[in-house]
Amino acid sequence: MLTVEGTIWRSHLDRWTLISRQGKDYEIHKGAPQGLLQMGLKVRVKGEIREDVFSLAGIGPILEVKSFELLEP
Repeated sequence: MLTVEGTIWRSHLDRWTLISRQGKDYEIHKGAPQGLLQMGLKVRVKGEIREDVFSLAGIGPILEVKSFELLEP
């Protein structure tokens, strides 16, 4: 299980992305909780990298979100 803190963003390819505080981008796997998918939201996400899923977006590793919590801005 991976824990990442960062900001939710919607890419130019219409894909939801988590930009970590370290500057690494993760593509959010489909089926993520709707409360998470909001531009600019600061969050801590727990999830797993999906090695069995491929995306043409090329954003970064695909992160399947198991849970998340909001962080102060």
